[in-house]
Amino acid sequence: MMKYIKIRDVTLRDGQQSQFATRMTNEQVKAVLDDYRQSHFYAMEVWGGAVPDSVMRFLGEDPWDRLATIKKGIGDASKMTALSRGRNLFGYTPYPDSVIGGFCKNAIAAGIDIMRIFDALNDIDNMKSSIRFVKAAGGLADCAVCYTVDPRFHFRDRVNALFTGKKIPPKIFTVRYYVQKAKELATLGADMVTIKDMAGLIDPSTAAELIKALKNELDVPVDLHTHCTPGFGVASLLAAMVNGVDIVDTAVLSFSGGPAAPAYEIIRIFSDRLGLSTDVDNAAVARIDKRLRQIRSELSAYDQYKMLPFELDLSKDSIPPHLSRLFDDALEAAVGGKYQKSLAICQAIEKAFSYPEPDEIVRHAQIPGGMYTNMMTQLKEAKLEQHLNEVLRLVPRVRLDSGLPPLVTPTSQIIGVQAVNCIVSLHQGKDMYENVSKNFAELILGSYGKTPWPVDPEFRYKICGTREEKPYDTSQYKPQDNPPVAEAGGMLLALNEKEQLLLELFPSVATKFLRNKRIEEWKKMHPKEAVSQPDGGATDTPSSPYEASDYEPSDGEPPSFWENAPNWAGWTDAIVTAAQ
Repeated sequence: MMKYIKIRDVTLRDGQQSQFATRMTNEQVKAVLDDYRQSHFYAMEVWGGAVPDSVMRFLGEDPWDRLATIKKGIGDASKMTALSRGRNLFGYTPYPDSVIGGFCKNAIAAGIDIMRIFDALNDIDNMKSSIRFVKAAGGLADCAVCYTVDPRFHFRDRVNALFTGKKIPPKIFTVRYYVQKAKELATLGADMVTIKDMAGLIDPSTAAELIKALKNELDVPVDLHTHCTPGFGVASLLAAMVNGVDIVDTAVLSFSGGPAAPAYEIIRIFSDRLGLSTDVDNAAVARIDKRLRQIRSELSAYDQYKMLPFELDLSKDSIPPHLSRLFDDALEAAVGGKYQKSLAICQAIEKAFSYPEPDEIVRHAQIPGGMYTNMMTQLKEAKLEQHLNEVLRLVPRVRLDSGLPPLVTPTSQIIGVQAVNCIVSLHQGKDMYENVSKNFAELILGSYGKTPWPVDPEFRYKICGTREEKPYDTSQYKPQDNPPVAEAGGMLLALNEKEQLLLELFPSVATKFLRNKRIEEWKKMHPKEAVSQPDGGATDTPSSPYEASDYEPSDGEPPSFWENAPNWAGWTDAIVTAAQ
């Protein structure tokens, strides 16, 4: 009986976001869709994450157009996947069910088959409404548990804890922790569960133990998503594969490695030798890779490493004998449970493919690469970059004070910014929490949800002026304004529910983008009329592809939008009712 492993390709979302700051244009994406349609990956992650914000902010493109373009190009050949932060959706703001329901409904209607839902605190209450809405709209709920590790406290920290009475908790982020979270999500209706390792911190022995435990406890498919930043990526996916993982996330070779996911081509060699079928067409993937290499050169301004793996067409190329032996030896070690040996060999394989060297700072500090980069930038602005090691030593303390949140966006950035703020304050002779960011205070207050470890009420009083936890009250949420654009004949800024969602989720970016779009459309419809642009007007962006006929509501849009915009409750009554 043939055994299978499913491959989720993350090149067009996570891959380009990790490697090239999400700068692929719609035309560059379109250039690879024909071959992607023929590749038959189980799923393709194409939307969510930084995509909606970045394509508006930097490319002047409509994120809904991006999704429609990909769906048209791929059809039903692969399942389309998007990423969502549960109640926060894309940013820091916890949204009411009306906005969450509107987003889920529209994303699935536009072509998303699988919504990967996660919460930065692993607070499952923050994921419940998204799970309901996705399933009610006909999508699959891919519920992710964010992988993190317990902070390493130095001996000095432990000694100080004895004298100050500050309790250092026992290990929290154990295999049992992740299994329990996964079981709760399965009970809520998860169609699959993903271990989402954004920093690439899961080592092969932990991956093996965790996947084995999840497969023993769950009846739904299990996916492992990881990155190569600290050098564990390939070895950890291999360990997961020999222990029964159902789905793994990979990127096409030229967009893989370093801060991105392991390469499909490397994982395919292992799967073939394990007798696991993927149903992916290698020749089509080779054509994708060839085109992506050209695109990577076009994105060179955003390419941090500029280290391109050698081309490998698995439909016709053979790997050199010495490299083939490395694959055999790594596989033998993994099957035999010798994961440390397998890791060393897999890192030799990565080196042979010209992957960047493992990031030792990320591995030892146990933080995501993006968090490290942002902290360095902040330190340079404060002219304190020589104090990086002090900041890294302080991160566990700040993380403990704030309830040990997993280090994933946005909590990784909140903790990183606050650690730098603390160092700046200390070097000014002030209390380390003299300068507290708004987001850090909201995390301490409870606005983002329940932290894995309780925040000390006295610390909450020091930061927020109250000892009581106060969850965010979504009943006080106020929808964004949808004003007329004077330079576009008074047309409303957002003309349909999808555009109003952009305003809700990305207020400042979407306001500028939609204003430009309305003005360009007005020019196109009134070519003989001059359009004045006062100071602060639109910046140069590509002309919109929309025609006047696109302003009419589609058959599927509730009439209440056109009568009562922005009446969020009216838009989503049906889906809220269906999900309850």
